[in-house]
Amino acid sequence: MLSITEENYIKALLKIGSQSEEKAAAGINELSAHLGVKPATATDMFKKLKEKKLVDYKKYGKISLTEEGRNKALSIVRKHRLWETFLFQKLGFTWDEVHEVAEQLEHIKSPKLVSKLEEYLDFPEFDPHGDPIPKANGEMVPLDKMVLSDLKPGDTCIVVAVKDTSILFLKYLEKLGVNIGTQIKVIEKVPFDSSLLLTIEDQEPRNVSIKFSESLFVRK
Repeated sequence: MLSITEENYIKALLKIGSQSEEKAAAGINELSAHLGVKPATATDMFKKLKEKKLVDYKKYGKISLTEEGRNKALSIVRKHRLWETFLFQKLGFTWDEVHEVAEQLEHIKSPKLVSKLEEYLDFPEFDPHGDPIPKANGEMVPLDKMVLSDLKPGDTCIVVAVKDTSILFLKYLEKLGVNIGTQIKVIEKVPFDSSLLLTIEDQEPRNVSIKFSESLFVRK
């Protein structure tokens, strides 16, 4: 059985590695920064995880999950996103509140509880932030998405997921009236700084920064 710390490490590797062109591979400095620990501390932990056959790791090389490690990491992500969905749909938590609580609940070990939770929620495919929820076998529904910054003037899209799930950004989106399913139309892209002039649903046009447009996943 894995400790909470070990679970957090393989989950971090799954998250960072999935953004790499290599197979779930990431460097120790990137991982330690994400986890908020010193590189030496992260190195020691990944050595332990290698002994448990959960990661492939060579000194000074990138770290990747083994098949067993990936399955365990997906199981943790599955629990996290199901709990987020439960908190959001059934208990009235806002989408900027669910992550911190789900971080605690994701370490519950009972497979039966997770299965019953999924059934109770009517087998949701996406969490409140638009992220796909892994099934029990690890499969996820593919999400057709692109970042808002890739759109051109005249394009219309709907919001499908949030790339930046920080509390500050989620609260800002809430203030603007942006949720999953919100329609956005790009009116102009400013050449100077790549900021966008756009309309959100039927609101007045507004400017948003490049940081904003790179933090939102949309579908045309």
